[in-house]
Amino acid sequence: MPKNKKINLTIIFGGKSAEHEVSILSAKSIVEAIDKDKYNISLIGISKKGDWLNIDKEALLSGNLLLEQKAPKDKAHAQKITHQKNSNFLQEIGIGKKEVNVVFPILHGPFGEDGTIQGLLKMLDVPFVGPSILSSAINMDKDISKKLLKEAGIPIVKFATYRKDNKKNISFDNLKKLLGLPFFVKPANLGSSVGISKVNKNKDFEKAIQEAFLYDNKVIIEEGIEGKEIECAVLGNENPTASILGEIIPTQDFYSYDAKYLDENGAEMAIPANISKTTTKKIQELAIKSFKTLCCEGMGRVDFFLTADNKIFVNEINTIPGFTPISMYPKLWEKSGLSYSKLLDKLIQLAISRHQRDKKLKTSV
Repeated sequence: MPKNKKINLTIIFGGKSAEHEVSILSAKSIVEAIDKDKYNISLIGISKKGDWLNIDKEALLSGNLLLEQKAPKDKAHAQKITHQKNSNFLQEIGIGKKEVNVVFPILHGPFGEDGTIQGLLKMLDVPFVGPSILSSAINMDKDISKKLLKEAGIPIVKFATYRKDNKKNISFDNLKKLLGLPFFVKPANLGSSVGISKVNKNKDFEKAIQEAFLYDNKVIIEEGIEGKEIECAVLGNENPTASILGEIIPTQDFYSYDAKYLDENGAEMAIPANISKTTTKKIQELAIKSFKTLCCEGMGRVDFFLTADNKIFVNEINTIPGFTPISMYPKLWEKSGLSYSKLLDKLIQLAISRHQRDKKLKTSV
């Protein structure tokens, strides 16, 4: 790619996921922050039904975008459907006249963060931002990722996993003995706190299980930890670096979906986190070790619990973390000295670098 030539960047967002709306907010923030002198931007939105749509930039930036091909019956919302048509995806990513240098899949949750879109882009030989297929799939499944972290000697909380076909074996009393109270019930393959319930008593238990199984065929039930929620942003391929740390201080019962994205007062963020330098360094080292253990590249936000007696537990890694104006990943890097715009540059360069590295591998004997 010649120097000083603009990079053609395609941002894919929306998707068939409960995190669809968050993805739209993330895409909007990226378009607002990115250096327009460096990139030609095209936008592809995926509706909740799976329709692929070309999206006009102004429609996204309006803040009223709905990714549906047919205008809703409610006329008050019909004006939100603008500048959209069917997308010929193969043409968009370079099979046709238009060359796409890099794809930024800002698709949170299933079909976007689980290796699905990554596999498609890998098959099409297109550089893309964020971890590749294996890491995406591993980190999306909290059951598998926790088992691998445990195998590597990384501290995690106690947990139990159940599939829908053995739902009848889930017992409140057994889980209370194993995990104590409270515990958290979660879909195993989802993020953004969607479908998560905090259980303190038996009468809330069945509802929590039913809620989690609405979103996944496997649920994970985790020990509740009293302590701070600490987050660390990691950036890089072979030699990743860790940001300063941030602390989430929920004003609600826990850091729910509403607290993350809808309620401006749902949580406070302390950046940097109010913890000692020694503990900060331990958490940063664990963040990088976890990132490498779970085969991550590009980006990842590693979430921790820190107890009053300084015990550290890795909770999970988000491989496509939120990029909204209040999201922790870009905020942590901004406070670490890397602006939102420069962070996007770095992520795109990491995608190109990995693609060039992998192109050197032999594909024949």
